Amino acid sequence: MQSFLEKFKNKKILSVLAQFFFQGVVLLAPIGVTIWVIVSLFNWVDNFLPNLLNTLFPVKFAIVDGKIPKVTGLGFVVAIGLVLVIGWLSSLFFVERLVSIFDKILDKTPGIKIIYSSVKDFLEAFAGNKKKFDQPVLVNVDAVDVWRVGFITQESTDHLGLNDHVTVYVPHSYAISGITYMVPLSRIKRLPPGVSASEAMKYTVSGGVTDVDDDPET
Repeated sequence: MQSFLEKFKNKKILSVLAQFFFQGVVLLAPIGVTIWVIVSLFNWVDNFLPNLLNTLFPVKFAIVDGKIPKVTGLGFVVAIGLVLVIGWLSSLFFVERLVSIFDKILDKTPGIKIIYSSVKDFLEAFAGNKKKFDQPVLVNVDAVDVWRVGFITQESTDHLGLNDHVTVYVPHSYAISGITYMVPLSRIKRLPPGVSASEAMKYTVSGGVTDVDDDPET
């Protein structure tokens, strides 16, 4: 009897410890992953400048052991500053024309145009002047009363020979991939006005774990 009680107590203690452990993992894992991604990105960008200079000028600017030493934060600041300067220059008329010519050349170069146009369109869909993922909807593509969260990327598919259809991109959960559907308007439901595109995307990518605020007043 005594041994049974001891085993019961030991199991209960182990159960409580396991619960505390998993609670700690749930708390620390998102923080740890976020810090790791930010630090890794910072270090990659920060190392870019000295690595580039060491490659282009292996001796001319060498200071320590034949290489240019890394100054923490300098490469990151230079990279951010360079992106800002390029963004500003691209808004000038004559530079915009040059970029437009260069853009057309890349768009017509076999092989390169597939990579270039795909990356450009993807980035512009999120942050450029041609934002596409700003119309979250519910789309029915599997079975009756089974809905997926998607984003309208084309309001018309007449150019594909489909009248009264729209193009909807449906992202996958816990992934950066997704599927593109051409569906009739009758299979589309607009989400409440208070549900933003970012909330809809977060809800889908997280597998429906996160909450969606559908109150337009908040």
